[in-house]
Amino acid sequence: MKREQQNYILEKFPTMTRIDESMKKHSSFGIGGKAKLLFLPQKKEDLKFILKYSVNNRIDTFFMGSGSNILMSDKGFDGILISLKKSFKNIGFNDNGEIVAGSGVMLRRMVKEAIDKNLKGLESLAGVPGTLGGALYMNAGAYGAEISNHFLSARLVNMNGEEIELTKNDVKFSYRKSTFPKDCILIEARFKFDKGDIEKIKNDKNKFSNSRVENQPLNFRSAGSVFKNPSSSLAAGYLIDQAGLKGHRKGGAMISDKHANFIVNLGKAESSDVVYLIKKVKEKVLSEFNVNLDLEIKLVGFEKKVLIELGCNEL
Repeated sequence: MKREQQNYILEKFPTMTRIDESMKKHSSFGIGGKAKLLFLPQKKEDLKFILKYSVNNRIDTFFMGSGSNILMSDKGFDGILISLKKSFKNIGFNDNGEIVAGSGVMLRRMVKEAIDKNLKGLESLAGVPGTLGGALYMNAGAYGAEISNHFLSARLVNMNGEEIELTKNDVKFSYRKSTFPKDCILIEARFKFDKGDIEKIKNDKNKFSNSRVENQPLNFRSAGSVFKNPSSSLAAGYLIDQAGLKGHRKGGAMISDKHANFIVNLGKAESSDVVYLIKKVKEKVLSEFNVNLDLEIKLVGFEKKVLIELGCNEL
């Protein structure tokens, strides 16, 4: 990305633009170099402009929410990172159990407000970090439930700045995956939930929250689960643990000794430390169990060679 392009966007959107922004403070991992430009749109028109501008000027873009499932390269990102974490935070409830929410709404907030209205179905996602948009794109789930179970429709903006609407019949969901177009950014989604017994809902929510606290290394910065579970009956964390890799360190990064599917930042981890541990896990688990683990986290700013080595499906 050219300096004059950075300056043009900064001059046009001074309060929404950050030049050469360190991604450490925009990632739950606390790792990463500088993005040439971080753009924080406040409304649809801002978003549409920056998408069309990036296409017309052939500038790479990456869409992100709160940065909770991202590993950013120490080399940074030579393009525009578009984050909705400060916008698109509308949320509304209808009497029939429908929720309409902007993609920038934090998932924790949506869970809490749904429970306050006696709506069941989101209890298992209590405590899951990130925005609604990111959760829906990756079909976030926990303890056997997935957010797509309640999905009705979504509104998106494509790279030409055009709005489109997709219903549940247009999108296919699978484990930690959806068929939302990768060149579109989700701005709003609609869901349908049933009423439930408030005491049971709250008890289930507390049970899931307590399990998360007991079993996950929440006292360290991380990007959540690094690998997808190979199947519903076989957990990635179990395989990594059985391979003897719990507590294995490289630089400032460590495979958590509390939950083996988490790589944690002990304070000064670099992306190269995490990449080393990812490779180590994949090689050892493949060698010992003949299971090829797929990444759940997204990698940004890395060379294609690295992505291929890590078996990333989305290059």
